[in-house]
Amino acid sequence: MTGSEWFATVPGGLNRYFTDLYRALHRWPDVEVSAAAFGNPELDGQSWGPVGGSTLRRAWIAFQDCPVLPRDAIIDRHFGLYGRPARGRQGRHPLVVHFHGPWAAESLMAGSGKVAARTKYLIERIRYAGADRYVVLSSHFRDVLTHSYRVPEKCIRVVPPGVDLDRFRTSVVPGSSGTVLCVRRLERRMGVHILLRAWPDVLAAHPDARLVIVGTGSEEAALRAQAARSGAGSSITFEGHVDDARLSRLYEEAALTVVPSVALEGFGLIALESLAAGRAPVVTDCGGLPDAVRGLDASLIVPAGDCEALADRVAAALSGRAPGLLQCRAHAETFSWLAAAQRHIALYEELAS
Repeated sequence: MTGSEWFATVPGGLNRYFTDLYRALHRWPDVEVSAAAFGNPELDGQSWGPVGGSTLRRAWIAFQDCPVLPRDAIIDRHFGLYGRPARGRQGRHPLVVHFHGPWAAESLMAGSGKVAARTKYLIERIRYAGADRYVVLSSHFRDVLTHSYRVPEKCIRVVPPGVDLDRFRTSVVPGSSGTVLCVRRLERRMGVHILLRAWPDVLAAHPDARLVIVGTGSEEAALRAQAARSGAGSSITFEGHVDDARLSRLYEEAALTVVPSVALEGFGLIALESLAAGRAPVVTDCGGLPDAVRGLDASLIVPAGDCEALADRVAAALSGRAPGLLQCRAHAETFSWLAAAQRHIALYEELAS
């Protein structure tokens, strides 16, 4: 397995997925797995070195890392830019590519110029070319991969992510809690600006409600300013980056969570983490996000970018109209890493046969 960064060094959905899948496979009997990424490694994983530095330099370091592999080894690449080629001195190994999102389109939304985004798109196409299988988290990203990257649908497998059911534990919601938790990278496509626009309407229905926003990103200063201008700033707290222990405490204090993404959402692993903690997530109909909650309660899904609908659903959830702790946890258990690891192993066996 090759990734981008280890989660303990750089938190984020892709890095959480890569790290947790490695842990799940590492525990599996009769499976020998190795993994490499930048930062401090987990378990017996490997590091390509510290994070930081130019993208080109990191890509070159990762590309040159070509340890001797068993003849029946399979390469599972989780970030298109980093990782050894499928063909090396020992011949060609089967290649699995995980498509966690369109790097070029995400960069364009984050402010990159069209030339830079086009260059990234071409790099992605080159690095994806010739893979034996492609793994996506949702049918939405399967469609992106086929339509935007011209990957044959027969080579794509939809494998929903898992959630660490030991890391996220349920606890009784405090009786007086009116806390709404939003855990997101603070980028425009994550929709936190939409949540801030909706928040005064939530306060109109629940004057004691409190919004806690966890995360950092390029939009942090703009979002803090927006909160201050809203007139509801005293009810909004920005926590910045938090570790897992602090995040668990914030889930314990919350009544519900919100995932207000407006673009390029592959699945929304954070919604599963909320469910594992026993807290219902209100999500948008962006990308693969609905897949996380549709089987629990479809009313938790609101139109992306619709402030009024978001405010109404959050206010209703604060009034008690949302799945309870046990329902949320039971739904999260259908997305275990055990099930995700089993599906990956079946895919590897398919390629090894």
